[in-house]
Amino acid sequence: MPKMKTKSGAKKRFRFTASGKVKHGVVGKRHGMSKRGNRFLRQATGMAVVSDPDTRIIKRNFFPYAR
Repeated sequence: MPKMKTKSGAKKRFRFTASGKVKHGVVGKRHGMSKRGNRFLRQATGMAVVSDPDTRIIKRNFFPYAR
């Protein structure tokens, strides 16, 4: 049986922490920043951790060999 492939879109959007949690880029900073507040823009930098129910879905459906 051939190897299962990881979804290529998921490879670009998600990263794993050392403890097995899933991180994603914070949403809301692609365009339209003039209507958003400075506090929102500051807090929307970096990566955020995905919730536990969504983590199970992401690992099961998109990463067949996830940790």
